[in-house]
Amino acid sequence: MVRYHRMKGRPTLWLPGTDHAGIATQLVVERMLASEGIKRTELSREEFTERVWEWKEKYGGTITNQIKRLGASCDWTREHFTLDEQLSRAVIEAFIRLHEKGLIYQGSYMVNWSPSLQTAVSDLEVEYHEESGTLYHIKYRVAGLSSGDFLTIATTRPETLFGDVAIAVHPEDDRYSKYVGGMAIVPLTYGRHVPIIADKHVDKDFGTGVLKISPGHDHNDYFLARKLGLPILNVMNKDGTLNDVAGLYSGLDRFEARKKLWADLEETGLAVKKEPHTLRVPRSQRGGEVIEPLVSKQWFVTMEPLAEKALQAVEKGDLKIIPDRFEKIYNHWLSNIKDWCISRQLWWGHRIPVWYIEGKDCEEEYIVARSADEALEKAQQKYGKGIKIYQDPDVLDTWFSSALWPFSTLGWPNVSAEDFKLFYPTTMLETGHDILFFWVARMVMMGIEFTGKLPFQYIYLHGLIRDSQGRKMSKTLGNVIDPLDTIKEFGTDALRFTLSLGTAGQDLNLSTERLTSNKAFTNKLWNAGKFVLQNLPSQSDASAWENILSYEFDKEESLHRLPLSECWVISKLHMLIDTVTASYDKFFFGDVGRETYDFFWGDFADWYIEASKARLYQSGGHSEASVAQTVLLYVFENILKLLHPFMPFVTEELWQALPNRQEALMVSPWPQTSLPRLSNSIKKFENLQALTRAIRNARAEYSVEPAKRISASIVANEEVIQYILEEKEVLSLLSRLDLQNVHFTNSPPGNAEQSVHLVAGDGLEAYLPLADMVDITAEIERLSKRLSKMLTEYHGLTARLSSPKFVEKAPEDIVRGVREKAAETEEKITLTENRLAMLKSSVLVSE
Repeated sequence: MVRYHRMKGRPTLWLPGTDHAGIATQLVVERMLASEGIKRTELSREEFTERVWEWKEKYGGTITNQIKRLGASCDWTREHFTLDEQLSRAVIEAFIRLHEKGLIYQGSYMVNWSPSLQTAVSDLEVEYHEESGTLYHIKYRVAGLSSGDFLTIATTRPETLFGDVAIAVHPEDDRYSKYVGGMAIVPLTYGRHVPIIADKHVDKDFGTGVLKISPGHDHNDYFLARKLGLPILNVMNKDGTLNDVAGLYSGLDRFEARKKLWADLEETGLAVKKEPHTLRVPRSQRGGEVIEPLVSKQWFVTMEPLAEKALQAVEKGDLKIIPDRFEKIYNHWLSNIKDWCISRQLWWGHRIPVWYIEGKDCEEEYIVARSADEALEKAQQKYGKGIKIYQDPDVLDTWFSSALWPFSTLGWPNVSAEDFKLFYPTTMLETGHDILFFWVARMVMMGIEFTGKLPFQYIYLHGLIRDSQGRKMSKTLGNVIDPLDTIKEFGTDALRFTLSLGTAGQDLNLSTERLTSNKAFTNKLWNAGKFVLQNLPSQSDASAWENILSYEFDKEESLHRLPLSECWVISKLHMLIDTVTASYDKFFFGDVGRETYDFFWGDFADWYIEASKARLYQSGGHSEASVAQTVLLYVFENILKLLHPFMPFVTEELWQALPNRQEALMVSPWPQTSLPRLSNSIKKFENLQALTRAIRNARAEYSVEPAKRISASIVANEEVIQYILEEKEVLSLLSRLDLQNVHFTNSPPGNAEQSVHLVAGDGLEAYLPLADMVDITAEIERLSKRLSKMLTEYHGLTARLSSPKFVEKAPEDIVRGVREKAAETEEKITLTENRLAMLKSSVLVSE
């Protein structure tokens, strides 16, 4: 996109950079420290962040280096990192402005908790996996009734029973209606009673139809408890161990506690049974551990008012998502958006710009400020000089700073910054479909909120690169492809071209076959460049170059003056420029690649380069060589322009090797559209191609040696003969004909009976004398042997088919296969007999 628009003359900026990847980076550095025998908690916050910066300096450039090697046409002088000073200022400003509008608040709510990292993670960072687990059936005695009266509850997480605050059944479930309003005794809690209630949200068909409500450890239970005014009981510590509410189980890891609890339930007769069950297990996208729903004090952004404007942008057509099928997903997510938990209990990231006053209630008394000094000044104004303040230890979600990227990188909040004035709002966001919500939608919301404008007009979502079997790349499968290794083996251009042929929004299976094929394409381009260079006049030949540079192809009359082959290839090129430019403008990059590939390989390399040799090596005059040189150069340099956005390295190298280059290819102007083309010349050359193919096929069929030149009679009406005759040298060269023995006539030749007759189409035929093509006696002998073998095979097949035993008893597909084989053999016999008859008549005539 960037290379194309730059060549179109637009001021173009692709601004590169990376985010600080809070959770992932902290996880990696903690593992690195653990390998040195150091725990994060043994270091101070400053010491730990220092170690992270060291790690970042060492490994942070890996992605940037890969992107550079891939030929990303970025302005590297503007590279940014989300923890840069400028971007950090923007983050603090954004937080303060949202807080001032009442859109940021603090509160204790249920979040997704990562016990090993001991931080909250957003809903989007939790991945659900279908896994084999266990459903535990447990007896809950009903208070005030005999010991035989109990409710059986099925749960996948028995360790959370210490946090039960109620037992629920469906109001229309007759099995349990008599218990509603009573109390149940929670097992192993020394007789703690909880109410038995009726609620329509209970699924009568799941397990036993009785639901334990543990609002401190389940999202659905949490919302139900808040609706019904039930208490919220937390039984877990931040590290995933059980707390004092669990009594004797306090201090045990959640999974260890589950095992011990079940054993104790079995011992006390409260365990009914356990059975295999498929679970949807929530796992951290980063660390892979099982996420724990926990109620925790966090900072949140109210999303609904922000989402409304982002929805309207797509609805009105101001923002276009490519491919448009993702609009539905975008709309659904924004229409059902929840408030965004933006605080993370990490040390790596943007510290939340909130300060608390020592000795005051944190939820009620806090200061939001741009710096510690400003916070202290505000606090002293409000509470007096003697107070002490301390900063909130949490950091902001990485995606908070990433959401500001389109404008924070251009200088915001300084809206007078040159880059901000010149490039904001931007035109295009190009990214993976997997982060449509994490990043894209949030950028849209924040862009509108802070600048009053959409951050971009278009969102182009590419697919993900998968392995050749279509599997997602993962270290576990060992199928991760390092782009630098691929570049070493296949070259950057082949890799780029392969990736660019993908369709928007669709994942791409990266196979060695595709890469090998496109490496061959790169080589073909290189060899074509060598051919063009070798056949151009010496740069010291001023008159030859003056002649070449005098040609212009922007007017129809200039095409009329060209020979057929040259007129055809230029007409096809001008058509290609139009279709390719239209495809670039519509973001159909796969079409651009395929159309240019087909023209270069199928038309230019396979046909025109070969045809040009008739002018360059065989014709008598300088003018014919000159026109071929001019057209070779003109077409090839335009092919390089069209391919440059895909294959920048090989095209730039070839471009700069061509004579008279005034500037680099990457800044040279894009080819002009709507240039002349002669459709009549295209049809004429297609006739010539059809004739050439027919002659080549006949040569192959009769196994004529490639070097052998044969004679031919070309039969057509006067108009066709005229233009084929003008290209006689080209036809002879491409079809390996003996130029002195190619005859043009409007009726079949006298030796038609002893010739192979070819119909090329549009009243164009050819007769190839058999005697020229084969040793007739040897060919008769070879075909006779072949016919004899085929007849034997055919009789065997018909014998089987005429046997009622075979036809009735053999499987239908076997019988069908034999019938098809017999029909195919019969056809081959007829063809061979006809050819033999022709060869024999040819011998009789010659005798």
